[in-house]
Amino acid sequence: MAQKQVSDQPSVQELIAKSNSKKQKQMVEKLIPAILFLIASISVLTTIGIVATLIVETVIFFKEIPVLSFLFGTEWYPFSSKAPTFGILPLIAGTLKVTIIAAIVAVPFGISSAIFLSEYASDTTRRIIKPILEVLAGIPTIVYGFFALTFVTPLLQQFIPDLKIFNALSPGIVVGIMILPMIASLSEDAMSSVPNSIREGALAMGSTKLEVALKVVLPAALSGIIASIVLAISRAIGETMIVSLAGGSTPKFDFDVTGSIQTMTAYIVQISSGDAGYGTTIYYSIYSVGFTLFLFTLVMNLIAHAISKKYREEY
Repeated sequence: MAQKQVSDQPSVQELIAKSNSKKQKQMVEKLIPAILFLIASISVLTTIGIVATLIVETVIFFKEIPVLSFLFGTEWYPFSSKAPTFGILPLIAGTLKVTIIAAIVAVPFGISSAIFLSEYASDTTRRIIKPILEVLAGIPTIVYGFFALTFVTPLLQQFIPDLKIFNALSPGIVVGIMILPMIASLSEDAMSSVPNSIREGALAMGSTKLEVALKVVLPAALSGIIASIVLAISRAIGETMIVSLAGGSTPKFDFDVTGSIQTMTAYIVQISSGDAGYGTTIYYSIYSVGFTLFLFTLVMNLIAHAISKKYREEY
């Protein structure tokens, strides 16, 4: 009996092994947070590096071009041999034209698709339609660009005879098609996360399914829906290939969507392709335009964060 009790007790080797294993686990537990922090810091450091580069190069540009003439100038002719002008407003106007048209196309159709997938579609239908819808987000943007130039523009010209080959309407519509899956998918996720008890309570009080979707589920998921819209619009502002191929390269400060335009990203593509020498004023204008684009996206995200926070607190 005594021998059996002695054999049940762990040996010295087993105690040492358990102690070493415990030390290794503690070491791993201490090491993992440091590794995760390092990985998380990469994105932060990358952002800081990009912003620092933009600021440094933009400051060099503004040493030669006055800030006020850049911000409020209505003419953008950097390649003029007589008197080059660097007024950013024509590029901003072109960018806003495409973005507004894209938002008009994507927001209503995206939210409508999200309402259908979340509130009306069966599980089988949702599993089939949602992946097909998300395939649109995986199509290369250069394909969208040629689609806008060779299909959408000729189609629109049948209804708008004055529409030029390069215009703002065609790329705006195609950019809207491109960002539609982003709004639909993220909005559907936000609406699906609303508890079913809220839906059941509204239905029990006599609401119709449409009233539940529009007056109960939609407001409850509004913060997520707004976030998806802002993310999609930010994507539209930064779109490059579609506007470069189908929008043209004519910076104009007007509200005409039937003529050739040039967006901020399209100008960056034009200069980056070798039209300007390194160290010239035109070269540094890339960074000033890029910094302006960065500020646009930053302001939009700050506004979206404030709106989302407000509605999250209310609901």
